[in-house]
This record gives sequence, C-alpha cells and structure tokens, in this order.
Amino acid sequence: MSGEALGLFAAGLLAAWLRATAPILLAALGGLVSERAGVINVGLEGLMLVAAFFGVLGSAFAPQWWPGAAAWVYPWAGAVLGLLAALLLALVLAVFHLEFGADLIVAGIGINLLAAGVTVFTMVTLTGDKGSTAGLLSHALPTLHIPGVAGWPLLDALLNGDGGRGHHVLIYAAFGAVAIVAWLLWRTRLGLRLRAVGENPEAARAAGLPVKRLQYLALAFSGLLAGLGGLYLSMGYLTLFQADMTAGRGFLALAAVFLGARRPLGTLAAALLFGAASVLAGRLGLLHIPTQVVYMIPPAATVIAMVLFAQRREQLRRRALAAALTQLTPTGATTSTPGLPSR
Repeated sequence: MSGEALGLFAAGLLAAWLRATAPILLAALGGLVSERAGVINVGLEGLMLVAAFFGVLGSAFAPQWWPGAAAWVYPWAGAVLGLLAALLLALVLAVFHLEFGADLIVAGIGINLLAAGVTVFTMVTLTGDKGSTAGLLSHALPTLHIPGVAGWPLLDALLNGDGGRGHHVLIYAAFGAVAIVAWLLWRTRLGLRLRAVGENPEAARAAGLPVKRLQYLALAFSGLLAGLGGLYLSMGYLTLFQADMTAGRGFLALAAVFLGARRPLGTLAAALLFGAASVLAGRLGLLHIPTQVVYMIPPAATVIAMVLFAQRREQLRRRALAAALTQLTPTGATTSTPGLPSR
C-alpha cells in the first residue's frame, strides 16, 4: 500500500471515529452538566431514544403538516420535535425526583424502560413494523462541507469525511459543545451556581440559591444535549429509526462523565475512547469474528478504562496522603497508616 493510500485509509478511519464519538459525546456532556448540579442523569439512554424516534417521525410527517414549506424545513422540524420529546422526558425525570422524592437512579432506569416501550409501541401503531421505520420517508439533517481543501486529498478526507461530502452538522455541534459546556460551567455565574448546588445543596440553599430551579435547569439542558445525540443516530448516522438503536450509548456516555473526572476535556477523551472501541468493533465485524465478541468490545473497554482510572486515582490519593504525613510527622518518628507501609 502506497503512502498516499495509507494516508487516505487513516483519514477515512478518523472520519469514522468522529462519527462514532459524536452521539456519545453529546449525551456525555449533558450528563456532565446534570451531574455537576447534583442530579446524575441515568436516563440518558432513554432520552436519546425518544429524540431519535420523534425526530424521524417529525421529519416524515412534516410534509403533511406543512405541504407548502421548503424541503429543508422538514428535517429541522423533525429535529425540533425530537428535542422537545427529550426535553419533556427529562422534565418528567426531574419532577419525579425533585417533587415526589423518587430515587434518581431508579427513576432514570424507569425512564429508559419507558422510552424503549413507547417508541416501539408508537412505531408499530403508525407503521405496522416493530423493527424500524423503513416504511416512512424521513429526512436527514444536512452536512457541512469545508471548501478550499480539495487540492489536499488527505486534509479533504479529514475535514470533509469520506468522498468529500462534508461531516454531519451534529458532528461539528458535538465537538463545539465541549467548549460551550466548559465555558458555561467554569466561566459564567450560572455555572458557578450549578457547581455550588452539586457540591453542597444545603449550603447553596442557605446562601439563597434556588436549588430546585437550578437542578430543573440542569436536567433540562442534559435532556437537550442527549436529544442531539439521539437525533444524530436517526437523522445523520442513519436516516431511519430502529428499535433500541442507541445500543447502550447512553450508558457509555454516563461512564464517560466519571472516567473523564467530571471535566469537559476528560469527558471528551473518554468519549473518544469509547468511539474508538465502537469503530474497532465495526471493523472486526467484517472479519467473520463472532458477533458476541464484537458486541463485547465497547462495554469491555468501558469496564477496563474505569478500573484503570480507579486504580490511578487511588495511587494519587495514597501519594498525597503519604506526602501530608511526611510533613506532619516529626523527624525520626514512625507512623503506620492503613493502606501504607510502616515507617
């Protein structure tokens, strides 16, 4: 294989990596915002699922609702409907937890189960098919083409994807959202308040902050970002909805939040790791490797990464504790601390 061909192959692989990372990253950033506000969103999977379904539904029926509208309106109408569905479901989760005191983990799992059931039931009712919406003519959101790089095949393949058609608009949105979320959480007064609520809600309430309102806002924002991830799956990655098409990406996004140490750049790195695992699984699926092994790769990568992260964090904690004890212990004295060797 020539150097140019190898470069084109690598650029194509990188484009596939970006496509696999985008939905995980969008949902993970949503989970990061809610987690920072003290309301961890376990329902990311369900929020992605309803957005993916109602996005396709809206784009398919929009020509009947607005027959005289321009063609470009229809996919965006579907996107708005999908985001509204995800937002509504996120607010349902917020109401159950904040108003009725439901356990957030249990309520989140309930949201996931509800989304899986509602999408399949509605799909069967409208199309008669419980597998996909292939019978509906749905529309995809547009791609963005970066001009002026056609003379550099490698750069063109990197910036505009396979065939130079451009990357999907939500891929750019996903990576741009990293900077937006970082700015929101660490450079604005709203972000400071959200983090204060997440660190100590009682102290924030005593300081006069509207704790419940801020947590509602965090869960709503989380729902919108997770909804964007779902929309990408059904209106970009594919142009139809399939039953349970999120395939655990919401849970990968939740893991990315903690693997990334609850930071935007760390969350980006974790999402890239899980995206790479998904691409690897897809490539191995072409080599006649058993499907069970292929399906194991993304969750196995998640577990391994979380274990390594936990071990690294424990090592850092022990080093910090040892350094503190060294400063506090008089010269010549010995001490023994659980988890540390005697001195």
